[in-house]
Amino acid sequence: MDSLECLQIYWWLLIAVLGAALVFMLFVQGGQSMLLCKRNAPYRPLMIEILGHKWELTFTTLVVFGGAFFASFPLFYSTSFGGAYWLWMLILFSFILQAVSYEFRSKPGNLLGERTYDVFLFINGSVGCVLLGVAVGMMFFGGEFTVAKGNILDGSAPVISQWSSTHGLEAIFCWKNLIFGFAVLFLARTMALLYFVNCAHGKDEKKFASSQRGAVLVNGAIFVVLFLAFLFVLLTSQGVEAVDGSYCQVEYKYLDNFLSMWWVTMVFLLGVIAVLWGILSTVLSDKSRNGIWWAGIGAAAVVVSLFCVAGYNGTAYYPSLIDVNSSLTIHNSSSSLFTLRVMTWVSIVTPFVLGYIAYVWKKMR
Repeated sequence: MDSLECLQIYWWLLIAVLGAALVFMLFVQGGQSMLLCKRNAPYRPLMIEILGHKWELTFTTLVVFGGAFFASFPLFYSTSFGGAYWLWMLILFSFILQAVSYEFRSKPGNLLGERTYDVFLFINGSVGCVLLGVAVGMMFFGGEFTVAKGNILDGSAPVISQWSSTHGLEAIFCWKNLIFGFAVLFLARTMALLYFVNCAHGKDEKKFASSQRGAVLVNGAIFVVLFLAFLFVLLTSQGVEAVDGSYCQVEYKYLDNFLSMWWVTMVFLLGVIAVLWGILSTVLSDKSRNGIWWAGIGAAAVVVSLFCVAGYNGTAYYPSLIDVNSSLTIHNSSSSLFTLRVMTWVSIVTPFVLGYIAYVWKKMR
């Protein structure tokens, strides 16, 4: 294994960790998706107060995740972000609605009123989660694009990646992607409920915490059903494998990856158990308030393992549904050896960044 391959593996793992952090922080979006529920009407100010202290961390994590992808695997960035731009523009627009809402919702004299901004937050929380799940789902189920690196020499049209005429809209209507998208939504909702329970300290908030515990079971059960459906589809799907520079479709590729990489399977199973324990412990015990940490860490472990299954073992992490030879792997889409080396030295500051996030998390309670 040469230096370039080692760095490609390292940066894919780092991308997986950042993706896991993003999924954990989506509890903010999950909480926003429940703001319009009549049952939560008496508690809406409290929910906004709790979520309002953390929404910026979600947005920052999303930006860091995208930036790291751009720096380490630029061909994916140009292919997905530049080609499926309608999908990514909808995601970006939903997050703009979130930022505007938290900024102006409580400002005196705002013309739209709090209700309108609550609707904006609901859109970001529900539509944003589903669309992010759709975008990640394409990493398993593919996208309609082609890649021709030789086009970079074409002075009139130096465009490497070409997308279908719908530019990502077709991915939103792919049922496989939607299963994963709604699984992400209900995971975010479940973790939001667990976080609400964790934050309800005062005597006046006991009723609020009690109502959220009941909703944990419903949302958690829906998430489990959707996740099992996604897992079944994934394990029975074809994957694209790169062998000696050629690409071919392989039956049960992702199942084979789980079986071949035992350590990934162990991380995945431990993560699933932690998520289930976080849900059940909160539902079964009125004294349990730490379900968010069990479920959050477990969800992060599952996300890391899914990224590993998508990108390691010669797997194309972005299969092309039009031209299998255009599929992207961590080897054919990464930055140069020099760039990855420089970025690896920069990544040494990652623990300090995580420490800063933990510090800000504590201060913003």
